[in-house]
Amino acid sequence: TGGRATGRSLYTATVLPSAKVLVAGGYNGPALSSTELYDAASGNWTATGSMGTERGQHTATLLPSGKALVAGGFDLSDALRGAELYDPVTGTWTATGSMGTARYDHTATLLPNGQVLVAAGTDSDFHPLGSAELYDPASGTWTATGSMVAARGRHTATLLPNGKVLVAGGYNGLSSAGLYEPASETWRATCRVATCRYGHTARGTTSGRARGDGRRR
Repeated sequence: TGGRATGRSLYTATVLPSAKVLVAGGYNGPALSSTELYDAASGNWTATGSMGTERGQHTATLLPSGKALVAGGFDLSDALRGAELYDPVTGTWTATGSMGTARYDHTATLLPNGQVLVAAGTDSDFHPLGSAELYDPASGTWTATGSMVAARGRHTATLLPNGKVLVAGGYNGLSSAGLYEPASETWRATCRVATCRYGHTARGTTSGRARGDGRRR
């Protein structure tokens, strides 16, 4: 299908309500702020508004409003606290509240209540984090929530049918997993994965289980 205008790695790709795909940021030598839209109907890519900050290894989350929230990331010098919102109607980005902790290689999960849970990641000194934060789209602000049992980065976070979030793996040779309970804003350890892994993928199944695969370490 059509090729992008800009080669990039460690970017995000988000399916918008229009069924177009928003590709944002990443690296091509330097960190990028540019973004592009893929139209499956035509197979073509078009440029759209650029983010205010160059970043890669960030997260992108589709909000119930139809806007996309980009948070954190790395600019090849430091981890980032800033977040931005993409409006598909205008094709523009606007700054929103900044996270309390700069991080990249984290996860972002849309909760049933419309808030976004950002968990763990890596700081500017390349140390894994165990902290977590909640983004409220109504106020555009972040608040701290319970910290995980184990610090981790490049893990996965999967929303389960019961509304809890399963976090698994991550670098530092982690085989541990944890569950986040939105009602109490707390984490608890759950059974370990059989193989230590990071940079893997995880997805929910029709049985309500989560299935993962990826890099072993």
